[in-house]
Amino acid sequence: MPSPPTQWTVYLAGEIHSHWRQQIEAGAEAAGIPVIFTSPVTDHDASDRCGADILGDQDDPFWLDHTGAKINAIRTRTFLKQADIVVVRFGEKYRQWNAAFDAGFAAALGTPLIILHDPEHRHALKEVDAAAQAVATTPEQVVQLLTYAIEGRLN
Repeated sequence: MPSPPTQWTVYLAGEIHSHWRQQIEAGAEAAGIPVIFTSPVTDHDASDRCGADILGDQDDPFWLDHTGAKINAIRTRTFLKQADIVVVRFGEKYRQWNAAFDAGFAAALGTPLIILHDPEHRHALKEVDAAAQAVATTPEQVVQLLTYAIEGRLN
């Protein structure tokens, strides 16, 4: 049987308008689990404007979004492929097609998937939830799931 990695990589995908990532990172540090966290660019303006800022402004909003999405995909797809576990947070403020795409990409790769969302989104996310190994409603539950998966302990 292969030995587990000495350090796990956990990709934190999804909404960027709350502090859920910092809560999970702080909880993992407090739990003492050997984890490296990666994530997409969480500066919304930088993520939206990267194509224009790097490659030049676009006259058509479609091409502005298209160029930015392709540049962001360099980071996102690389980190998704390197992840041992992917956590995807669906928030309440915005429609998060990018989060759904990341969840589907991780599922297609066969990477273990933890979905994080509020209970009122259960119906809307039922297909995404069905692809996950666990569905949590709080960052604390995610830390407990990571601790158990990585270390085999409940606390």
